[in-house]
Amino acid sequence: MGELVRNYIAGKWVEAASGQTFDSLNPATEEVLTSAALSTAEDVDDAVQAAREAYKNWRLTPAPRRGEILFRFAQVLTERKEELARLMTQEMGKILIETRGDVQEAIDMAYYMGGEGRRMLGYTAPVEMPNKFGMALRDSVGVVGLVTPWNFPVAVPSWKMLPALIAGNAVVWKPSEDTPAVSAAFVKVFEEAGLPPGVLNLVTGAGETGAALVNHPHVRIISFTGSTETGLKVYTQAASLGKKVTLEMGGKNAIIVLDDANLELAVEAITWSAYGTTGQRCTATSRLIVQKGIHAQLVEALVEKARSLKLGSGLDETVNMGPLVNQKGRDKVEKYVEIGKHEGAQLVIGGYRPDRKGYFHAPTLFTEVTRDMRLAREEIFGPVLSVIAVDNLEEAVEVNNEVAYGLSSSIFTENVNAAFRAIRDLTTGIVYINHGTTGAEIQFPFGGTRGTGNGMREAGLVGLDSFTEWKSVYVDYSGRLQRAQIDTDSILSEQ
Repeated sequence: MGELVRNYIAGKWVEAASGQTFDSLNPATEEVLTSAALSTAEDVDDAVQAAREAYKNWRLTPAPRRGEILFRFAQVLTERKEELARLMTQEMGKILIETRGDVQEAIDMAYYMGGEGRRMLGYTAPVEMPNKFGMALRDSVGVVGLVTPWNFPVAVPSWKMLPALIAGNAVVWKPSEDTPAVSAAFVKVFEEAGLPPGVLNLVTGAGETGAALVNHPHVRIISFTGSTETGLKVYTQAASLGKKVTLEMGGKNAIIVLDDANLELAVEAITWSAYGTTGQRCTATSRLIVQKGIHAQLVEALVEKARSLKLGSGLDETVNMGPLVNQKGRDKVEKYVEIGKHEGAQLVIGGYRPDRKGYFHAPTLFTEVTRDMRLAREEIFGPVLSVIAVDNLEEAVEVNNEVAYGLSSSIFTENVNAAFRAIRDLTTGIVYINHGTTGAEIQFPFGGTRGTGNGMREAGLVGLDSFTEWKSVYVDYSGRLQRAQIDTDSILSEQ
């Protein structure tokens, strides 16, 4: 078993005030990987107070200097990439090619946001009066609270904490209780890069820890990624306290396949999008909306591809699909398999747990799914793909758009006109053409519509919006009091 994971508060690694711990399991073996501090409101308060104190100097540190620390962080993280990837695989289960990509996203985001230290762009605009100047600036806010999930335990926190830090805020981070070890290892990279004590604080724990962070009176912003059910509770509570809130929640993403699609390309992309990360991505494909002419051929090819997937520990480079993160996750998948059968969907392949240790579930495919079934409307967060047959593009778009979520969508077609109609009509935050629903680049906004979020986006040009406030500044160098209407009328009368 690994070393105890402690909280990181004011630059020191400390145990929870209660002295209590909880276990983090390896989902491929069900063995205890490590134990971690079970934090309470007292620990959260210590972390927030440390962040408040550190904020006083951090906000005054020139943004280019803050950017240099993020560049150093990126360099150290590059050196630690394989170490963090292997630890992540052991702690949450996804295969190494995916955990390496997870760390790489944080490296990319660090360089991107480090560069913002020399931009942090505001703007100037003309003003109404003579001898007067106006501009709008971004300003830091204070203490930011982050609550993040286990499926991307490095990438998702980086999308939040790096823009928060470059903007001059201090951070208190509560990661998922399923990934405390990799979270602590991630914080150690900041420590090695020279981030001042107290600017970033880590508190590990469960629901009580997150609730204490959301409710703390000195936390000005809450940024949450997780389930819709929990996210709406966070939103309601934080908003009632006057906090700024950003949410990234569920998805029920679909790939549309038209009759003219490149079949081989579609099969590869669908398999990766549906069964990669064992279906445990907010952008994972769980619905396949297929035009009837290609339906039979596509299903046959997908069944063949699913049969070829190798399940096992993600540390084995030959494995294609790891376990679900925990017993609760697998139980949910099994529940929806039974729901699908009861609703009348046709189970074509999968639908069972392999006879082995670990929280594994076979890649599963249902056909004869109708748009009103629970399989087609509710988030499962596992390797279950439902096929819905449609007559044409218009019906496919309608089926895509009618669910409660709006994160990612995709269409496979060789018809450029159909592709552009899909771009226009699909009401999701991300749209792919001839690619699966998974994968995002940090220079573009990430987020969704409807029940997926609350209108905010992470990354890209808008990545700073969640963690800054606008400050409008007026400089009057006329030497006298100018009043808009009176002085404007005077100027016009003189012309």
